[in-house]
Amino acid sequence: MNNPRYIGRFAPTPSGFLHFGSLVAALASWLDARAVDGQWLLRMEDIDPPREAPGAQAAILHTLESYGLTWDGEVVYQSQRHDAYAEVVERLFRQGLAYACTCSRKQLEAYNGIYPGLCRNLGHAQQDAAIRLRVPELTYRFEDRVQGIFEQHLGREVGDFVIRRRDGLYAYQLAVVLDDAWQGVTDIVRGADLLDNTPRQLYLQELLGLSQPRYLHVPLITQPDGHKLGKSYRSAPLPAEQATPLILRALRALGQPTDPAMQHARPAEVLAHAARHWSANAVPRRLNVPEADLH
Repeated sequence: MNNPRYIGRFAPTPSGFLHFGSLVAALASWLDARAVDGQWLLRMEDIDPPREAPGAQAAILHTLESYGLTWDGEVVYQSQRHDAYAEVVERLFRQGLAYACTCSRKQLEAYNGIYPGLCRNLGHAQQDAAIRLRVPELTYRFEDRVQGIFEQHLGREVGDFVIRRRDGLYAYQLAVVLDDAWQGVTDIVRGADLLDNTPRQLYLQELLGLSQPRYLHVPLITQPDGHKLGKSYRSAPLPAEQATPLILRALRALGQPTDPAMQHARPAEVLAHAARHWSANAVPRRLNVPEADLH
């Protein structure tokens, strides 16, 4: 029987096939839920159609199934949630908490990703403009279950951030916060590349009166040149016939014990053993693990 006090999720972007880095994040999330008999939901973050790879959604579902990473309930598709996002954007805009921004990428190149507030008080109309959320001059901090205390001053280190793009597509920061709350997610386990996104999400949660989940950010698996394994960086898709050895390799990346007798076991047996022995405290407290260090 599922533990209703723990609801986790895996939320892949269908811009490509799942790769080994994806497996590490998915496995950590799945194990963290199953170890306490919690629910594990699957959400397809398909809000950016121009970046979506043909066939990626079906391939992701097939890979998860073939690796034994079964989910609870129906798959949620963010592309079917636009009305919920639109309602919140409109409300924030009406309340003066968000505003229209017509800045081009070229105009912002000199600011190193920190928005300088050029459109903050200009009163632009929403048409042909991005919508940015005003951030406070405050530091947001939280304690990650693996990485420890993380803090970020939103005004100095981020600036007002986009919640709806100029092309009308909704931004990740908005969609992820609304959907995690809507699905009742209590625990978010994901890659450390999203660690510095979390303070923006904490602010949105606070602004919208939403509860704050617990967070656990696992190390990224990186290439020899320091790039993370990713769909856009020559990362090989996961072959179904390699499920057991790759799950064992992912467990080692997460600092979990592996049993040599499991080398020829079925994926479901490896996962059941791993769930019984899962320890979040054993996950390496670092932002990345070079792929070359794994065996």
